[in-house]
Amino acid sequence: MQYNKVEISGINTSELKLLSDEETKRLLSRTKQGDKAAREKLITGNLRLVLSVLQRFIGRGESADDLFQVGVIGLIKAIDNFNTDLNVKLSTYAVPMILGEVKRYLRDYRPVKVSRSLRDMAYKAMQAKEKLIAENQCEPTVEQIAKEIGAKREDVIIALESVCDPVSLYEPIYSDSGDAFYLLDQIDDKTDNDMALNELLVKDAVEKLGEREQRILFLRYIQGKTQVEVAKKIGISQAQVSRLEKGAINDIRRMIEA
Repeated sequence: MQYNKVEISGINTSELKLLSDEETKRLLSRTKQGDKAAREKLITGNLRLVLSVLQRFIGRGESADDLFQVGVIGLIKAIDNFNTDLNVKLSTYAVPMILGEVKRYLRDYRPVKVSRSLRDMAYKAMQAKEKLIAENQCEPTVEQIAKEIGAKREDVIIALESVCDPVSLYEPIYSDSGDAFYLLDQIDDKTDNDMALNELLVKDAVEKLGEREQRILFLRYIQGKTQVEVAKKIGISQAQVSRLEKGAINDIRRMIEA
């Protein structure tokens, strides 16, 4: 199904318009001043963003109309909570909000039953995550979420994993003018040029590592697993994980400093 060529929820998606960055900023400013017409135009002008996020859910047997309406709810939340004082694009902030809303909807209707206690903690964690995103305009860490709800980091990870499908941080979830937009890009949005450059250098260095080293770093620093957990995951000893991890970090440091 091509979402940009069909009618969803009574809307002909082929006729949806895109807003320029300047127009988006202007409408956001008016929306914050209570202009309801500007808010409606801002929502309509970003519906293609919702459709782009929904592309990754094709083939799951879900109703396109239902997913679209849920995604629009995420978009509206992003618009209403957006901080215009920060140097962040609306799309950068909205994509995780839309994705989270859709994943929450799918989670509530998933066939696998999860215990009430785990589900309750996951809901609290997701609410805390949205609150922290609204306050800081960036994705919070598991530690920050755990602190916010007064739970252990390990318990939060288990709860969230029990109700959410895994998402690759390198999976493209939005494309603007041919440039892929990855979930990894939304972990943090730095405005400092030196910091941004360092992140690019690190990412480039990681891509030059061997497949096993990349996987170890991904499990350790993205998924937050211990060396023991990583060792069990990939079938080697904890000592080997430690050696390979240290070697990979040293290789990255040498490539950046070269």
